[in-house]
Amino acid sequence: MKVAIAGGTGFVGRAFINELLKNDHQVIILTRSLENKKETKNIRYVKWLSSHSEPEKELQDVDAFVNLAGESLNSGRWTDERKRQIIESRVSSTRETIRIMGELLRKPSVFMNASAIGCYPVSYEETFTESSNTTSESFLSKTVDVWEAEAHQAERLGIRTVMTRFGVILGKEEGALPRMALPYKLFAGGRIGSGKQWMSWIHVHDVARALLFIMEYPQMKGPVNLTSPSPERLDTLGKTLADVLHRPHWLPVPAFAIKLTLGEMSTLVLDGQRVLPEKLTAHSFTFQFPRLKEALEDIYK
Repeated sequence: MKVAIAGGTGFVGRAFINELLKNDHQVIILTRSLENKKETKNIRYVKWLSSHSEPEKELQDVDAFVNLAGESLNSGRWTDERKRQIIESRVSSTRETIRIMGELLRKPSVFMNASAIGCYPVSYEETFTESSNTTSESFLSKTVDVWEAEAHQAERLGIRTVMTRFGVILGKEEGALPRMALPYKLFAGGRIGSGKQWMSWIHVHDVARALLFIMEYPQMKGPVNLTSPSPERLDTLGKTLADVLHRPHWLPVPAFAIKLTLGEMSTLVLDGQRVLPEKLTAHSFTFQFPRLKEALEDIYK
């Protein structure tokens, strides 16, 4: 298949592209700048979201369109301006992918748009699946609502549309794990807040494999949770991380200190949901890393 990807140079994008190339797919990466971009037999670049760019002219034969673009949630304190940028980056990239697909004479068979499990309410007790209520007043939930509403416009074009709701993606160099691991490496790791908050995690390699699985499985559409089948409470995750890194788990960080430091962004650390990948398991997707300890051992092997 020929796959167009927006956000292909990010953490998830690079892992997904590697998985596509391993399976002999062709990749077209949408980028704002063509400078220093090296093309290969199965990778080429197309300019978008910049003046005078007309990506639709070079995407007429794509079979799948994947949008992973969006401003990072954890790269700065959530001021009003920062929150505006987070929402606008997601809406504008999704809106542009819809416009491009509308211009294509032959539509792609599938459109996959990044989303997040932040759409589900915060809870210590409930379990959420794709069929659960997503009504919440949080900034993350409202962001996902707007984001997914934009992505749904692809259905009007007769394109199978999937919202991939990412959990906390674990990888060695990027994502949340390096920040979580740093205190342990400094022998200062411990419980964060109550420690009872759920962490619905997934290994980055399983994310890439799941995206390919969804792309090639025509029955899958709508929201799909990309989380492991075994979420853990944050304190358990910390203890497991400490064990894998051969470090102590002893120094607690109180919730008020995190709120003072991060402000509203502290919800990324202090709140959580127990989210299960019901659709993936129902369609017999096999996780390479279904358990936390084996995922962390692979990352830090």
